[in-house]
Amino acid sequence: MMRTVTEIHDLKTLLDDVSEGHRLTCDEAVRLFKIKDRSSFLIVAAADALREEKCGDAITWVRNQNINCSNLCVNTCGFCGFSCKPGDPQAYELNLDEIGQKAALAASRGVTEICTVSGLHPAYDLNSYLSMYETIKHHAPGIHIHASNPMEVAYAATKSGCTTREVLEAFRGAGVGTLCGTAAEILVDDVRQTICPEKISTDEWIRIIRESHEVGLFSTATIMYGHCESVKDQVAHLDILRNIQDETHGFTEFVPLSFIHPGTPLYKKGEARPGATGREDMLMIAVSRLFLDNFTNIQVSWVKLGLKMVQIGLMSGANDIGGTLYEESISSSAGAKTGEFLDPKEMQYIAGDLGRPLIERRTDYSPV
Repeated sequence: MMRTVTEIHDLKTLLDDVSEGHRLTCDEAVRLFKIKDRSSFLIVAAADALREEKCGDAITWVRNQNINCSNLCVNTCGFCGFSCKPGDPQAYELNLDEIGQKAALAASRGVTEICTVSGLHPAYDLNSYLSMYETIKHHAPGIHIHASNPMEVAYAATKSGCTTREVLEAFRGAGVGTLCGTAAEILVDDVRQTICPEKISTDEWIRIIRESHEVGLFSTATIMYGHCESVKDQVAHLDILRNIQDETHGFTEFVPLSFIHPGTPLYKKGEARPGATGREDMLMIAVSRLFLDNFTNIQVSWVKLGLKMVQIGLMSGANDIGGTLYEESISSSAGAKTGEFLDPKEMQYIAGDLGRPLIERRTDYSPV
């Protein structure tokens, strides 16, 4: 149903207020997410204008490489098609020599960031993680290590009988530069009970992220949407991130992750819908830009969305296109068709079509 003239006027007034410094309330954000007609493009235009004001026209990217250390995992998250149990013919685990070889390969490619990806391996403890990070640091000196997340921090602490703060400090001492803001999914416990009941609670995730920022390990922030959560759940999640950023200023970027459904138990059991629609993907980026007024950088994930929707995201408030990756297993295991590597030439094609410059960055968003 089309919106009335009065409703459109009210929407324009709200968006004008945001452009002049009004901080969106949760109720207002819910209202924006629920718009389904062409008024959506008013939101997109306002978000893109705010992006230009905060970040300029540059589209940034990072030359990075994932190292997929193991897909063995003690958890059974419903949205995951990646994890395996011991004895599964598809299970694997890299030893330290193999991790070192991959780190050396990354260094030879000129990457500035290495990101580790792993399940919660049954045998891992704090020393296991430290050995991996020290190995990467040895074989790729000077390259930023972006690794682990609050779930892995909690897991290492439990397995080794220490505090999460001690784990974070040990990670930093072993060479980790920033923490991954993953394992957040949706920071609403009712939803978490459905999609990842074995993961840490919302309060525990918040506590560990705050600790991470306090010890000097800044992090990304993420949301995984498009499964069984409501719009109110999405906004509650964004509100948590905004509140943390107000307190710590420790998030380097916000990365919306659209749910990839085909290979996941959650979808196969009928407990999730088949991912977000294009409208929802577009509005997640746009409303996040307007709501997260204390974030500078919003990344659009080519792994989750594909290159055509990435370009729409870059017109909807995003300023970053992510990284080269070279290896990608999480999304591909769930059914993503986007591949494992994004050539900077393809990034340049997208940026050039938008008439915007493409700039290589480091993890902290300083230019290379």
